[in-house]
Amino acid sequence: MSLRERLEEIKIEPSLLPNPVRPLEAVDDSHFQQIKTTIHRRLLERVDLEVMSNLPPQKLREEVKGLVERLLVEEDVALNAIERKQIVQDIQHEVLGLGPLEPLLADPTISDILVNTCSQIYVERFGRLERCDVRFASNEHLMKIIDKIVSRIGRRVDESSPMVDARLPDGSRVNAIIPPLAIDGPLLSIRRFAVVPLRMEDLVRNKSITPEMAELVAGMVRARLNVLVSGGTGTGKTTMLNILSSYISHNERIVTIEDAAELQLQQPHVARLETRPPNIEGKGEVTQRELVRNSLRMRPDRIILGEVRGAEVMDMLQAMNTGHEGSMATIHANTPRDALIRLENMMSMAGMAMPPKALRHQVASAITVIVQIVRLSDGKRKMASIQEITGMEGEVVTMQELFTFRQTGIAGDGTVLGHFQATGIRPKFIDRLRAAGVILSDNLFDPGKRYE
Repeated sequence: MSLRERLEEIKIEPSLLPNPVRPLEAVDDSHFQQIKTTIHRRLLERVDLEVMSNLPPQKLREEVKGLVERLLVEEDVALNAIERKQIVQDIQHEVLGLGPLEPLLADPTISDILVNTCSQIYVERFGRLERCDVRFASNEHLMKIIDKIVSRIGRRVDESSPMVDARLPDGSRVNAIIPPLAIDGPLLSIRRFAVVPLRMEDLVRNKSITPEMAELVAGMVRARLNVLVSGGTGTGKTTMLNILSSYISHNERIVTIEDAAELQLQQPHVARLETRPPNIEGKGEVTQRELVRNSLRMRPDRIILGEVRGAEVMDMLQAMNTGHEGSMATIHANTPRDALIRLENMMSMAGMAMPPKALRHQVASAITVIVQIVRLSDGKRKMASIQEITGMEGEVVTMQELFTFRQTGIAGDGTVLGHFQATGIRPKFIDRLRAAGVILSDNLFDPGKRYE
């Protein structure tokens, strides 16, 4: 997109920013509108498009700022310093960023941004949703921002394809759905990721996991056990997958497969694959299953599947059983048992003409551990359970729980009360850990220890 096109996309209507000081309310809306219209027109007249298009982003931002400030002086508009600064920021955000969303994206305390049409925006801070004062000028303004996001990665959204998954340059996940499917106007959801990825120490400090549980799951990854991370929406499955992957040796080749690339692996040898939706003619789609099959030809040591949700489950389980030990994936499920049921259902939907017992045996032989993540009513996330798959009894996949989080109540301020506790069961894979050089203390599985 050329600089002129970006400048022409500037919406002249004022966008309200989440600032406790609201200086623009003192200015009549029509007067403020007229000022921005004038500055916008003068900016287009003054800007040297060929020169500025070749500037780096920071230099371009400074040039736009300088031009707008000079134009405000030349027009001799009746605005105070705060209002002038507001106009400069609005135009910078529209030209170079995502308009009214820029202040929210710059706030490190915000984890989710949920836009319900142009006039209603919610954000999640520290696990709790709250409405903010930001708004778009109109639904057309919101649509332009959505188009800007999806066009960056070669995707589209229109009436013929009204739903789209995309991502921001920082890896944040974006979903947009527009009319006619969205009745009242465009809907935009942004799932953000920390600029500095979380580490296991952060989870221990936040009491999302105990030191013993952290030591165990780190050992499982080092010993190349196949791990399935289970949890509901927004529980932090991808974050946990990132943290677990940090324990993979830098000498291994890792292939990641995702619908929208969001994993932030720190290893130097990572091959990242991403699915592709069909084009406007309905052709060219590349599914996760095709990527999983292709990844087997890429000589991976481990395969990490962002989320298993369809026919790719069969190829993933076969890969885990054929030399790609230490692979990991996430799945949407409320309990470890539900995760197994979902795997079986997806295998059946993939068209596998196999009896249920054979399907379950495939799951039991491929996956070693299921890690369950939950998001409690107070917004905190916990590793609620670590369960080992031990095999089959008849036609039932058997599991044994190693660690659990037991909720005991809710405090007056809404905080969830509970404690972590080992069940006292020693896992069958302890010998695999020891063979891999992972030595765990005998006290690690002591059921007498409780962590509030």
